Amino acid sequence: MSESAAVPLPPEILNRYVESFLSRKEIYLRAARDNGTPLYVFEPEILRRRAARFMDAFAAVVPEAMVFYAVKSNNHPEVARTLAAAGLGLDVSSGEELKLALAAGVAEIVFSGPGKTEAELSLAASRRDRVTVLLDSFGELERLNRIAGGNSPVRCGVRLTTDERALWAKFGIPFPALADFFRAAENFPHVRLRGCQFHTSWNLGPENHLACLKKLGRVLEGLEGRFREEIEFVDIGGGFWPEEGEWLHRPDGGQVNPDNRERDPREHFCRPAAPIEEFAGPIGRTFQEEILSRTSARLCLEPGRWICHPAVQILLRVEDKKSADLVITDGGTNAVGWERYESDYFPVINLSRPSLDEFPCRVLGSLCTPHDVWGYSCHGGDILAGDILLIPDQGAYSYSLRQEFIKPIPRAVFRQPRGRRSG
Repeated sequence: MSESAAVPLPPEILNRYVESFLSRKEIYLRAARDNGTPLYVFEPEILRRRAARFMDAFAAVVPEAMVFYAVKSNNHPEVARTLAAAGLGLDVSSGEELKLALAAGVAEIVFSGPGKTEAELSLAASRRDRVTVLLDSFGELERLNRIAGGNSPVRCGVRLTTDERALWAKFGIPFPALADFFRAAENFPHVRLRGCQFHTSWNLGPENHLACLKKLGRVLEGLEGRFREEIEFVDIGGGFWPEEGEWLHRPDGGQVNPDNRERDPREHFCRPAAPIEEFAGPIGRTFQEEILSRTSARLCLEPGRWICHPAVQILLRVEDKKSADLVITDGGTNAVGWERYESDYFPVINLSRPSLDEFPCRVLGSLCTPHDVWGYSCHGGDILAGDILLIPDQGAYSYSLRQEFIKPIPRAVFRQPRGRRSG
């Protein structure tokens, strides 16, 4: 994760953000009236705009760049279909995601992830006309060759690990092992190694991508010429953080102690992130310098969070007001699958009593656990039973992690609201 220092979130930025949703409150209130709550509201036009902006940013510096949406960040089939129709490929990390991608009708799929089963490799090999397998190890190379068979080889790449320490070592092979991997692949006739991939996460700026490209450039410099000629793509993964940055309750990113009465719950912090254009420029230039000077590879990217983050909102209804500063909603955080809001800050916006004023209030879900937290403050004129609340920008790593724990999973609807803020 980028070690950018968290700074106080400027009130003017927060107010503009909240106002962008209040200006469209009737659209969301209508969705709640028509469909009930709790509710996921998907906004496909946002997906299309985000996809276009991302592709345009990189096409401006590397015209042949190919973008693959990371399905794991939001695995609703309609999201995959919408982005496939917008010209993106799909990046999948399991057999289930691969089936989803094939059903979406996308022309190009990359299959990444460690520990692929024989059944998953067999499915990928059966659709070798559309699927590139990103191999994770020497053992996986051997297994795919044994499983694949057929007259035409399976197009593959190999993942390079960006951190050989601790848990990140589960991904890929070390950079210096790339030459050995190419040599090993020569012994397997049902596999054609045509590229490599690396991935870094939680990037607030392009620094991690640049460091890995430079490291790969040094490896390619020492790679045998015949192997460099076989490299058709270099996939630099995703991990691009949306430009709002990472919003937190505490500057260290830790969980809130709700019993700390000295803390003002209206105090928020942010780790700033760069706009995607400020990722694309340095990455494109470094790719040309380090990679295109040694190969004719195509740049590939795997954004997930950056594209789908703003495309889903969660709507809740206040079920019970237990005190002036404690309410219970009809939906629990099983809708997002983890205790996200104990550390991450997203404004709770009362659409029924709209106001930019923020007041302390513990907004809790209806699950039978004390960790069922939506927030510690609310934007509104007041908060009463029956009010409709909005939790904004819940498109990434929320819907995909949902779980039927105690309460049912909310319904999902797709809307085309007018006046939504740009990209």
